[in-house]
Amino acid sequence: MMSAIVGLAFVGFAVLGVPIAFALGLAALAGLLVADLPLNMLAEKMFFSVDSFPLMAIPFFMLAGDLMVSGGIIRQLVAVANSIVGHVRGGLAHTSVLAGAGLACVSGTAVADAAALSSALNRSMSKTYSTPFSSAVIAGAANLGPILPPSTPMIIYATLAGGAVTIPALFAAGVVPGLLIAIGMMLIISVVAKRRGYPVTGESFSLARVGREVSRSLIVLLMPVVVIGGIMGGAFTPTEGGAIAVLYAFLAGMFVTRELKLSMLPRALLRAVVTTAVVGALIAFASTVTFLFTVDMLPVKLNELISGLTSDKTMFLLMIMVVMMVVGMFIEPASAYVMFVPILAPLAVTFGVDPLQFAMVFILTLIVGMLTPPVGTLLFVMCGINRISLWDLSKELLPFILLQQAIVIVIIFFPALILWLPRALGL
Repeated sequence: MMSAIVGLAFVGFAVLGVPIAFALGLAALAGLLVADLPLNMLAEKMFFSVDSFPLMAIPFFMLAGDLMVSGGIIRQLVAVANSIVGHVRGGLAHTSVLAGAGLACVSGTAVADAAALSSALNRSMSKTYSTPFSSAVIAGAANLGPILPPSTPMIIYATLAGGAVTIPALFAAGVVPGLLIAIGMMLIISVVAKRRGYPVTGESFSLARVGREVSRSLIVLLMPVVVIGGIMGGAFTPTEGGAIAVLYAFLAGMFVTRELKLSMLPRALLRAVVTTAVVGALIAFASTVTFLFTVDMLPVKLNELISGLTSDKTMFLLMIMVVMMVVGMFIEPASAYVMFVPILAPLAVTFGVDPLQFAMVFILTLIVGMLTPPVGTLLFVMCGINRISLWDLSKELLPFILLQQAIVIVIIFFPALILWLPRALGL
């Protein structure tokens, strides 16, 4: 009864336009009143949920990504990528994918990557390809941000999962899916470019040119190696890695590219603070909702319901994938993490699912939701930047959406694909 009231209250407040975080808080308040529980539990649960050292990595990586964009480092990544693949048909689109993968290894978010890639590539791509296709490629490439390490959603997931998986293990598990998606996108681009007759716009391939661009950008290219390698190798924690990434990005922007100015720091700090505050509010309010669901025995009831439908762990994962696909179409991913991870992650263990496999299925499916209507975040970002219709963009994005969802299905049936790297690293 209490869970139903909390759920209905949340939906009602969300429909009225109340921000998701506050809708969760008001729903939790309604649940406490119905259950006749002390109201100070709201504050206690909120404080306990955000009193977490790993969550401090989020503002650091947000700030590091912002500094890299402000410091013009994205242009160096584009130059390196263009020297490698710019000579083939659809070269600019291929360049976007490689640059997106490179940027993903320092930012951990999709929206910031989409804005950065658009600023660096949008004008030249729109002159060569159709605007919807250019926007779709950039959106798909930007969606690598939450998949390749350091991924902000993975930090949130590991925190909410209560120690079932570690952040370094999730980072390592995201490498193979991220690379497969990048390769798959480039294959799709090659087919589309050939079918539509897109021209070859880049210079002919030259090993000397590649070496020159790599040499010029070596300091930038080493950043993911230092930060991600240090985290996975156990040299420092994800939070410490985030702090190192900020220092690295600051020094590279100030003294390598020399495009980062001290006057840019206040705005970059403000953006990191605002984003972190939003995530923190979501986690804090959702923790109380999760507590009320636990008191109402919702996880047990859900386990009984799903167990009555299937006892097979593969079928369970497919069911979760379908549910999260629907959730991702209507709820912003960060909200979905804090609402569902504390309930579903323990449930997966009862079905004998590897916690790391479940985490990747859950995370990747919600990340796909950033590209799907009606509330896909990247859809609105790209439509706003390029002033195109949601329908035109969605049509061009469909092959990339199907690709990313296909990778999730492969992970469900072949978990070794993502588990071998974390296991090999002893994570």
